[in-house]
Amino acid sequence: MSIRRAVPDITTEAMDESRAFYRRLGFTEVMNLGWVVTLASPDNPTAQVILMTRDETAPVQPDMSVEVDDVDAVYADVLASGAEVVHALRDEPWGVRRFFVRDPNGRVVNVVGHR
Repeated sequence: MSIRRAVPDITTEAMDESRAFYRRLGFTEVMNLGWVVTLASPDNPTAQVILMTRDETAPVQPDMSVEVDDVDAVYADVLASGAEVVHALRDEPWGVRRFFVRDPNGRVVNVVGHR
C-alpha cells in the first residue's frame, strides 16, 4: 500500500474567512463543492488543507484524510483488525471511493482513493 497524501480536515463555520487565511499562507483553491474546499500549495500539490462546514454524505466529521493507492485493500485490512468503521466504504459522486475509521485516539480518519 502506498500513501499519496495525508491532509488535515478542518471543520469551520467561517468558510470565507478560513479560505482567505490559508490563501495568505500561499495555498490556492483546487476543489470547491460548497461544503468542502481543498486548498493546495502551488509548488507542492500534495501539501493541502481541507476546510468543510460539515460532511454532506457521512454521519461524522473527519479529522484528517489519507489518500491511498488501494482503498479496497486498506478497508479489508481495517475490517480484519477490528477497528471501528464509522462510515462504510462507498463511491462518492465527486469521484472518490472512501470510508471513515476511528483511530485509537478517537480521531476520525477519512481513507480515500480516487477513481
